[in-house]
Amino acid sequence: MKRRELISLLGGAAAAWPLAARAQQPAMPVIGFLDRRSPDGLADRLRAFRQGLKDAGHVEGETVAIEYRWAENQIDRLPTLAADLVRRRVTMIAAGGGVASILAAKAETKTIPILFIVAEDPVRLGLVASLARPGGNLTGINFLSLELAAKRLELLRELVPTATRVAVLVNPVNVTNTESTLRDLEPAARAIGLQMQVFKASTSPEIDAAFTTLVRERPDALFVSGDAFFDSRRVQLVQLATHHHLPATYSGREYAEVGGLMSYGSDITNAYRQVGIYTGRILKGAKPEELPVVQASKFELVINAHAARMLGLTVPDKLVALADEVIE
Repeated sequence: MKRRELISLLGGAAAAWPLAARAQQPAMPVIGFLDRRSPDGLADRLRAFRQGLKDAGHVEGETVAIEYRWAENQIDRLPTLAADLVRRRVTMIAAGGGVASILAAKAETKTIPILFIVAEDPVRLGLVASLARPGGNLTGINFLSLELAAKRLELLRELVPTATRVAVLVNPVNVTNTESTLRDLEPAARAIGLQMQVFKASTSPEIDAAFTTLVRERPDALFVSGDAFFDSRRVQLVQLATHHHLPATYSGREYAEVGGLMSYGSDITNAYRQVGIYTGRILKGAKPEELPVVQASKFELVINAHAARMLGLTVPDKLVALADEVIE
């Protein structure tokens, strides 16, 4: 073989080696992220999810890819979005934003691991056999929002002791959530001498319409139920309550941070971090049926003192002592 031909042959082989090495590398796992909402207003929760992934040894774009599917608050889109993720053969699916997202994913696959984040009891919903041993392809985080509804109403009464009539805003599309909320609130309201009137909204215009009717009825306070759609419209809800001089209680600190009077609920940001950690564990080989459902253990009372002053309310020393944070 001539020297020129030998150099050409060696050069071609050297160029081929990186290609061959890349071809032998395993494909990056893909997580499907399914949510009934839009990503607007969820930056903190997504950041926590990615932090949980990182804590478990994975970084988006480096060791794992994420395919996001947002239903933009159109629940009827969820089955199609879930089917698309299954068709793309994602490694696993993280489902949030309410029960509808989880059920849509569950209906599409019995083999792909599904991680949920849900306020309702996952055993009663039929998502898992038990909290300790889920038993199927689903597990996740139960952040106990609904179980705290009665306590949240009691705290509102302590902050507004003269209240006798309370309006309760629910999302009728979120049937399970609405039924559970009202089931817990009705006896709690009777026990502390409050009359309760229910208002419904499942779109932004319906929230405006509900407040128009609500203001005409002149309740003493407002209880906004814990709901993924309401979370995404928290600025609208807080602004309307402030504009109409209506003391209101909400399910998470994000409401108080944008000017809401009071919130009491689980640390949702931490729940999303835990979902990220579980995602990382499943990517490393853990089986969802063997990962126990994590129940929230940290609950936060946040009071916005500035909002209280604007409403002419004095925050009792007892509530100040109980609060995890008082926003000045």
